[in-house]
Amino acid sequence: MAVTQRVCIVGLEEHEVSEIQSALEFGIGIVAHQALPQIVVRDGKLLVASRQKPGLVEVTRVVFHGIYEDDLEFLAALALWGGSCLPSPRGMMDLRLRLPGLVRALEHTRFGLPLRGYASPKAEYHTETERVAKWGNWHCGKNKERFEGIWQSEDPCIVEAFIPGQSVRIVLIGDKYWQIKLEGDSWLKSIHAPNANFMEIDRELLADTKNIAKAFGLELIANDYIVTDRGTKHLLEVNHVPNVSRFPEIWAAYRDYTTAWINRSVLTVI
Repeated sequence: MAVTQRVCIVGLEEHEVSEIQSALEFGIGIVAHQALPQIVVRDGKLLVASRQKPGLVEVTRVVFHGIYEDDLEFLAALALWGGSCLPSPRGMMDLRLRLPGLVRALEHTRFGLPLRGYASPKAEYHTETERVAKWGNWHCGKNKERFEGIWQSEDPCIVEAFIPGQSVRIVLIGDKYWQIKLEGDSWLKSIHAPNANFMEIDRELLADTKNIAKAFGLELIANDYIVTDRGTKHLLEVNHVPNVSRFPEIWAAYRDYTTAWINRSVLTVI
């Protein structure tokens, strides 16, 4: 059967693309790129670099699942195109940069306290209590440092109180959800630690994550929280492109959700 639609998948590994492709309806072609491909938006159409031949081919849907150093304008281009994209490019664009994304997310969470601070490059931040400085736009525990006294950095920083407690992540994919206890050998906790694992869901954190996802129009999202020994809860970060490969259960849910989303785009050609 001839290809009636093409879907561009950006960011997934080849074996992950193969799993999705094997479950697609006939007539759907895949253009897959692990790195950001060349694209052109023209007259309401999205053209993407082909991997089979020189030049560009038109695609009708996009699945985007990656974080790249210079991807903000790519996301903006997808939003400008206005076609079907999973997740919403506007939502990803609004959350991509750490500080602006956090400011936007704080408008939609119940757990935004204590107040955050900010320090410009080379400005001295003085504190008598322990705090955490965060800079740059990468996650996974990168570009974070605990300090007290005086902090100074070459980069603009978010500054927040250091809050001892249990680090957890709420992952949301469509109508499925999980809570993960993040682990690590230091104060930095991660989903990638060998002993990170599922735990009982906290309904308040789930509701908060759903509210943030709805506010940004995102079908999948992962929020990181700290829960103290006294039970107080604090939003740390919003992950607009959450890890879906660490746990088989989450990958299966993402694969099935993405496959169903793509299959809904099939056109019957008579």
